[in-house]
Amino acid sequence: MSFHRRGLGRTVAAAALACGLSLGLTSLADQARAETLRITLQLPMKHHLGQNMRVFKDLVEEKSGGDLTVEIYDSAQLYKDKEVPQAVSSGAIEMGVASLTRFAGTIPAVDLFYVPFTFPTYDSLFKATAKDGPVRGPIDAAILETGARVLWWQAYGSAVMLSKDTPLRTPADMQDLKVRVFGKTLGDFVEAVGGVPTLISGSEQYMAYQRGTVDAGLTGITAVTGRKLWEVMDTVTVANVAAIEFVVLINEDVWQGLSDEHRAIITESAAAAETWINERIQVIEAEAIKETREHANVVELTDADLAAWDGAVEPVRDSYLAATGDLGRQLLDAARDLRP
Repeated sequence: MSFHRRGLGRTVAAAALACGLSLGLTSLADQARAETLRITLQLPMKHHLGQNMRVFKDLVEEKSGGDLTVEIYDSAQLYKDKEVPQAVSSGAIEMGVASLTRFAGTIPAVDLFYVPFTFPTYDSLFKATAKDGPVRGPIDAAILETGARVLWWQAYGSAVMLSKDTPLRTPADMQDLKVRVFGKTLGDFVEAVGGVPTLISGSEQYMAYQRGTVDAGLTGITAVTGRKLWEVMDTVTVANVAAIEFVVLINEDVWQGLSDEHRAIITESAAAAETWINERIQVIEAEAIKETREHANVVELTDADLAAWDGAVEPVRDSYLAATGDLGRQLLDAARDLRP
């Protein structure tokens, strides 16, 4: 082979190599732009929290032109509710949906939403859960310190009281009753009015009512219809006892590793998803109450009834403040300012 031909061969090879490197760099750039975000959700997609996640997924993928892919693993396929905060903060999964009260172990003040009758109206609740507001802002900041960033809050619904034969219209009606609860603060509430709290998971409460393990219970109004609890408890007292809130989390390292463009898309989509669920929760609960009326006695409290309950839970507020320190005091004062 002549020198010219060898030189030509090297030139062609170099060009091919350069082309290959160029294609490789382009491929790497494409990969850098493309991100897959996995989300763990313990509820089924048909639930309104699942539908809300679908809204977020569709918006993110549309706005990013497919550069961002959102994979939703519903019905606790990957993690149970209590495991989600650690899974997200550790980076085991990029995103997750968890009940706010799951942070009570590290941030006791989040149980403000379980201090009974703190948010008696939707207006006061929505002001409390507004991004960067005086209640939600400090909570989001505290959660961020765990390694997980809150993208938006999801309203699961308000808690109502279930009973059999006799409505729970006044604090005295709960005296000596065994009552199903789903958190320590609600247990303190039951004790404050003379009842006996029993911690029972949502999936086990139907059987507990049926067997008489408990005489009454606290649960979300949508759980009454979803689990057909009227088959075992014939009276529902609608009182907005507590606000059941969920938060959608993203691992902070994952967040910081995203481009500015992708963070903007996720932020916009999260805000839209939050608006979507806040606009629907009142309708969802109204429909649940309407359906419940067809099967059970639905009792709505008067202003005088509510005042009696509000006064009876003062010891619960004291216990909350003792357990939560300065942050708890800050949040409770802010919540009081939001009340009508």
